[in-house]
Amino acid sequence: MGKLAVVCAVGAGLLLSGCQAVNTTNGGAVGVERKQYMFSMLSSQQVDQMYAQSYQQTVSEASTKGALDKTSANAKRLQAIANRLIAQAPAFRPDASQWNWEVNLIKSDELNANCGPGGKIIFYSGIIDQLKLSDDEIAAIMGHEIAHALREHGRESMSKAYGIEIAKQGAGALLGLGQDSLGLADTVVNYSLTLPNSRSNENEADLIGLELAARAGYNPNAAITLWQKMARESQDAPPEFMSTHPASSSRIAALQAAIPKVMPLYQQAPKTQ
Repeated sequence: MGKLAVVCAVGAGLLLSGCQAVNTTNGGAVGVERKQYMFSMLSSQQVDQMYAQSYQQTVSEASTKGALDKTSANAKRLQAIANRLIAQAPAFRPDASQWNWEVNLIKSDELNANCGPGGKIIFYSGIIDQLKLSDDEIAAIMGHEIAHALREHGRESMSKAYGIEIAKQGAGALLGLGQDSLGLADTVVNYSLTLPNSRSNENEADLIGLELAARAGYNPNAAITLWQKMARESQDAPPEFMSTHPASSSRIAALQAAIPKVMPLYQQAPKTQ
C-alpha cells in the first residue's frame, strides 16, 4: 500500500467522508491506469471554482497592464491549437466536454504555460517566442498541461496534503479547517500550479498529452524536440516552467517509447480543423 493510501486509511478512521480510490480518466492507447486517492470532502467542483477565481484574477491583472493578448498571430495560433486538443479531451474523460474551457496568452518574457483545474489555460509569450515553438511543439506543451487537469493532479496533491494533516492532527483539525477560513484558493494554486508534480504525475501528463496531441493531428515526435529545447534552455538559468517540469533523458526516453502507441492515431487524424 502506498504512502497516500496509508494516510487515507488513517483519515477514513477519523472522518466519515474519508478517501476514495478513483481513476479520473480512461487509460487511452498509452495505458494510464493508476488509481488515485482523493478526499471526498474536497470535490472536483470545489477545486475548479477555487482555481477559476485565481485564474480570473491573473487574467484581469494582465488586462489592466495591457499584457493580455487576444489579437496577435500567436494568440490566434494558441486558440486554434487549443480548440483541436480540447475536442479530444472527452476521449479520456467525457465530462471534459462540459468544462468551461478558457485560453489566454499573456505578453511576458516568462517561459511558462499552465492548464489549471477545470480547463483554464494560460501561455506566456516568452515560451513561444524564445523557444521558437512550432504548432506541434505548442500542442505538446498544451497537451501535457491539459493532461494534468484531466487527471486532477492538483486535487490529488491537495488530498495528500490534507491526509497528512489528518494523520498529524486528527479529525478535529481537518473539520475545523473545513468550516473556517481555509485559504484554499491559495492552497489549490500552490499545489496545482507552483509546486513540482511527482514523477508519476509528470509521466502520466507526458503520456496523455502525447496521445491528445496525436489525436488532434499534431506530430507526437514534437514532444521530443520540445523537451530537447527545454533541456538546452535549462542548462544556464532554468526558466520557471522547468522548476515544475524538469527535462531529463529518462523523460525523453519514455516519450520515445510511447510514440509508436500513438502514431496510428496521428496518422488517422485530420491535420487541419
